[in-house]
Amino acid sequence: MESQAKKIYEKMVDYKRFASILLSVGVFFYLGVIIPSAAKSTMDSNIMILASMSFLVVSFLFFTRSKQIKLKLQALEEENE
Repeated sequence: MESQAKKIYEKMVDYKRFASILLSVGVFFYLGVIIPSAAKSTMDSNIMILASMSFLVVSFLFFTRSKQIKLKLQALEEENE
């Protein structure tokens, strides 16, 4: 059981890391949208908005999945006690 708990914990940590990285990239793209630039076209702005929203949504999903795994881990630990 300890091996299974360790795998679940590692999964939770991985999901949190992925979510943090995706959140950072999403914010980076969002900053690219709001900072004015003469070289940006409307198409570039739309692509950056779409990329930013996509990264933020996937980040939110990964944070949610991490929380679900954490609850599963807590239930597993309570079961062992």
